[in-house]
This record gives sequence, structure tokens and C-alpha cells, in this order.
Amino acid sequence: MESAMPTPSLTAIVPCNDLDVSEAFYARLGFTAPEPHEHDDYRILADGKGGNLHLNRAVEGWVVPGRNPFGLYLYTPDVDAVAARFASEIIETEGPSHKPWGMYEFALSDPDGVLVRIGWPSQSAQ
Repeated sequence: MESAMPTPSLTAIVPCNDLDVSEAFYARLGFTAPEPHEHDDYRILADGKGGNLHLNRAVEGWVVPGRNPFGLYLYTPDVDAVAARFASEIIETEGPSHKPWGMYEFALSDPDGVLVRIGWPSQSAQ
């Protein structure tokens, strides 16, 4: 099966301690593997809307939950629907809210402590 060529873009490569656990977390955000995994240490995920994410097995001791400096931002107009799926995992007490920087957003932590913000421009989210 021949794959289509990607369009120019930027894709995050996120180091993970447990690829299966991380893949399950990101599947809840709509990211799945479009093709079966060919490598045990690397996963390529996509959301079917142009979003791509690569998961890479971290070197032992490199990724420390609670001290992880990585962060991702998922732009989606479906902020409230995503927030409902993650209601007990939102790390801000107010949940989705309009921020001073013009975004309607909320934040999660992935299984390895990666900050994942989900949002959409406030003027479009009203």
C-alpha cells in the first residue's frame, strides 16, 4: 500500500516511558496510528484533520513525570467536547476558560507529564 506524501508541516516527537499507555492517552484526543506499527520504539499517530504526533520510546531516566519540560498545543474548535472526555484529568480548577492571551482552553498532563493544552481562539469559540 502506497502512502500519500505529507504536506509541509511541523510534527512533535514526544519521548514516552510507555508507548502503549501514551498511545492510549493520545487516542482519546483523536490521534491513532493510520498503519500498523512497524517498530517497537516509535509510533506515528494522526488525527485525520492534519494533526500528526510521533511517540518515541524514551531512554530510561530521561523523561521524569512531574519534571517533564515538554508541551503540546492542540488547536480544536471542539474544546468543550474534549474537556468532557477528560473532565477528571483537567489540571486547572476552572476547566476550559477564556485566557487573557485570547484563547479558550484548558490543560492536561499526559502519562509522562507532558503539558497538553487544548484550545481555540476566544473570538471563534463564543
